[in-house]
Amino acid sequence: YYLRTPCASTLLLAMAASPPPSRFGPPLLPLLLLLVVGYFTVSASAAGELSQVVGRGTESDGPYFEPFNVSYDHRAVRIGGQRRMLVSAGVHYPRATPEMWPSIIAKCKEGGADVIETYVFWNGHEPAKGQYYFEDRFDLVRFVKLVAAEGLFFFLRIGPYACAEWNFGGFPVWLRDIPGIEFRTDNEPYKAEMETFVTKIVDMMKAEKLYSWQGGPIILQQIENEYGNIQSKYGQAGKRYMQWAAQMALGLDTGIPWVMCRQTDAPEQIVGDLTTL
Repeated sequence: YYLRTPCASTLLLAMAASPPPSRFGPPLLPLLLLLVVGYFTVSASAAGELSQVVGRGTESDGPYFEPFNVSYDHRAVRIGGQRRMLVSAGVHYPRATPEMWPSIIAKCKEGGADVIETYVFWNGHEPAKGQYYFEDRFDLVRFVKLVAAEGLFFFLRIGPYACAEWNFGGFPVWLRDIPGIEFRTDNEPYKAEMETFVTKIVDMMKAEKLYSWQGGPIILQQIENEYGNIQSKYGQAGKRYMQWAAQMALGLDTGIPWVMCRQTDAPEQIVGDLTTL
């Protein structure tokens, strides 16, 4: 589902909205090949959830949009009440300098993107236990605000496990030195650290008023990452961990849907997969 493009790896995510076959006839094929892989259907308010408060390409403290609600009805993500297809571009903020971000975001928009998505890289943000770093290339808040200033939505993939050919899956090295820890399973030391970091990111987004209901761009967020591919390795402990991760995320009360990528047995309140055609 990924293809390298001038605006980093671009991803189109598919929701199960069953559009009419004619939508995918020959006229659309070149666009699919150009912009990348997949699609997802969402609903957008006709009454102007995209009416921006700030100007194009500027950085400010918002609000960036008129506040709007986002939900999931087991068929599509709903923004407002009417469905719309959105193209999502993957841009991993630490892989460029902050000076490059505006140009990259603008190019994604010019290429047809409606949403910017990124992993959140734990080892960059917490290089030592309890010592956080959100500056320079890891200034996540600034990156989200720049996306919002371009009038684009944001998909925040907290994980905190990341693929993306990133060292150690995004896990900080100090994590492995915690006594008794076992990653990505029903293990209390790991779950405690994971919950602390995920909560830190969510609280930061709330404080900066970056969720859709606050006038911000964030419409989706992700907990864990493609865990369904390895869950069986952990047996019942893996099942318990997946359910715990889902409930922990829901308990953070973010007001928008949580996604678990490639998780066919995700709890009912979680979007199990956005990448299935």
